[in-house]
Amino acid sequence: MGTRVTVVGIGADGWAGLAPGARALMEGAEVVLGGRRHLAMLPDVPGQRRETWPSPLRDGLPELLERCAGRRVVALASGDPLVSGIATTLVDLLGADAVEVVPALSSVALARARLRWPAESAEVLTLVGRDPRIVTRSLAPGSRLIVLSSDGSTPAEVAALLTAAGYGASRLTVLGDLGAAAESRIDGRADSWGDRAAPDLNVVAVELAGPGAPSRGFTAGLPEDAFEHDGQITKRDVRASALARLAPLPRQLLWDVGAGSGSVAIEWMRAHAACRAVAIESRADRAARIARNAASLGVPGLEVVTGHAPAALKGLERPHAIFVGGGATEDGLLEACWTALRPGGRLVAHGVTLETETVLAGRYARHGGELARIHVEHAAPIGSFTGWTPSRGITQWAATKEDS
Repeated sequence: MGTRVTVVGIGADGWAGLAPGARALMEGAEVVLGGRRHLAMLPDVPGQRRETWPSPLRDGLPELLERCAGRRVVALASGDPLVSGIATTLVDLLGADAVEVVPALSSVALARARLRWPAESAEVLTLVGRDPRIVTRSLAPGSRLIVLSSDGSTPAEVAALLTAAGYGASRLTVLGDLGAAAESRIDGRADSWGDRAAPDLNVVAVELAGPGAPSRGFTAGLPEDAFEHDGQITKRDVRASALARLAPLPRQLLWDVGAGSGSVAIEWMRAHAACRAVAIESRADRAARIARNAASLGVPGLEVVTGHAPAALKGLERPHAIFVGGGATEDGLLEACWTALRPGGRLVAHGVTLETETVLAGRYARHGGELARIHVEHAAPIGSFTGWTPSRGITQWAATKEDS
């Protein structure tokens, strides 16, 4: 676009809190971009043009930036512009070389300072423009969260989510208007928070206290009862084996084909906040169930596609990993998956029938990898004694597509 932008962080104390260098940048700009609240903090500068952010932001930014081409442009952002701020979007649109960032103290740094929390002791989550249920993924007793709120309703939403997940004893501290003369603090427990009002500009600090139930753990192999399902679910021991071979990595994409309850896709996304997944399921009732499971387990961003594979795979972004939990005998399915898989990607397919086993053995002969049969037995009563009850054996083929 030919536009260069300097993004200046500004605190709740406004113009008075800016360093001399930041003030000089602002006064020397031909165009200043920002929200109404930020622009209102500035003194008048003769001849300077000021523009508010378009709505919707991402769609309207290219045209706005094009109009600013060739001018000295400063954009205003709250605190550190790279902490859930506009600078990230501008770098995506213009490239890193076209954006200079002059940060102020972030609300995260101010919150840690008020609470005396070391940086390494707390996970930072942003709910700005995001589904608040992502908080559920980070629940662990004794952990700390710093949550960037969308608005004044966010603390009550977080408190309700914590309470519903068994973390009602967690302590919440809501810090409002950090750095301003009107700075405020509200403390309380999640289970007694109710609909207590909070300033629109707030950060929620959470000290988690809860049961540490296995259904909220971080390791692969959540118990089956952590998911809503109709029996169509990859059992936990076999699921853990599949995920070990799928090897979730940040920013990588998984296809969960024949997803059933969505358990593999959900655990892939729970491995890291930047992991992405698409669950493909032919039955509409199961697809709806997958979405509910994803929301309840803290990964509401899971994309669910209702359709029959391989036709339903057309047009999807190429994945880094694929799990085929069912339907491997479907004509053309494994071939379509292998073709779509990125170089270096991992494919894991399961089968329980002789017919599927034959197909997987053929793929193993063609592409190599690992072919295994997994048998799991659980202790169960036999009269007054205890014996082993075997589960149905699973044939697992796992292979990596060679880098080209």
